[in-house]
Amino acid sequence: MADHAPDAPAPSRAGPDLSDQQAEQATRIEAGQRLDQLPPPAGPEVAFAGRSNVGKSSLVNALTGRRTLARASGQPGRTRQLNFFDLAGRLTLVDMPGYGYAQAGRAMKQDWQGLMFDYLRGRPTLRRVALLLDSRIEIKQSDNAVMELLDTAAVTYQLVLTKTDGVPPSALAARRAELAVVARRHPAAHPEVIATSSESGEGIAELRAALAELAEPIA
Repeated sequence: MADHAPDAPAPSRAGPDLSDQQAEQATRIEAGQRLDQLPPPAGPEVAFAGRSNVGKSSLVNALTGRRTLARASGQPGRTRQLNFFDLAGRLTLVDMPGYGYAQAGRAMKQDWQGLMFDYLRGRPTLRRVALLLDSRIEIKQSDNAVMELLDTAAVTYQLVLTKTDGVPPSALAARRAELAVVARRHPAAHPEVIATSSESGEGIAELRAALAELAEPIA
């Protein structure tokens, strides 16, 4: 199921259309904590996963140009449901609960072994998972565990660095190279690592272009 991309991202004709028009029309769909409460599968979906406080909600907001579309929980580890954001019928972004927060404890672990895994393994419209990693810190054991889970579920995922505005360029380049090696070791991982900052906007256009390639074509 894994796909491949060139070493240097090529401009995407669909990118500007997705970012400037459809993305800004994004609407939030409330979702529950069980599979039978989720919206019925329709168009292509991209899920965003990552440790608590990695910046998933901020990245979704930056991608759509809507500062308050995705709401971050005031307490890490509290969000325990899948949240869906429809981009004008072309693509749906799915904000998954964070993992790896110590105080979230057993309940979050059960969620990721239950509903989250069932969603990842059984959602026919899921095209890719963006696995977010904080560019300022090393990969944690929980990150490795989720990569192994995605490999097991045979779901294509792409490593996306966040909060790059706090990392010097040389250190960021080394981090991307390190993660490219990590990606090559995982059968379901996309080979291209994208580095982003919701604050500075770095990498947002690149990630939008990658998402546009997965979206429904413009009629």
